[in-house]
Amino acid sequence: DYPGDPVGVQEVQTPEVLLQQNYPNPFKPSGAGNTPTTTISFSVSSEQNEQIELVIFNLKGQKIRQYSIFNNQSSIVWDGTDQTNKPVSSGIYFYKLKTGNFEKTRKMLLLK
Repeated sequence: DYPGDPVGVQEVQTPEVLLQQNYPNPFKPSGAGNTPTTTISFSVSSEQNEQIELVIFNLKGQKIRQYSIFNNQSSIVWDGTDQTNKPVSSGIYFYKLKTGNFEKTRKMLLLK
């Protein structure tokens, strides 16, 4: 309860979901012929029963890549490719973690 609140509003507990900033960011190829990679880390409480997914999309809102998240998984390594494994161009991309009624989006930068 909050002081002075006659209705008695209570804090709602939601399952613990955390989406961290990707690392490295910006990311780029680390040498000749190497593909760029970045790690997207997250944590989802073991109480989550809903389907969990991580979606990467471009500035236009077009879906680039989609990953299903499984039990005890805590990160995804993205290699700068789309769903058909074709390299995407340099630029700003977003990644969104979705589970049940929770969504969190962060921004990343791919340099080539």
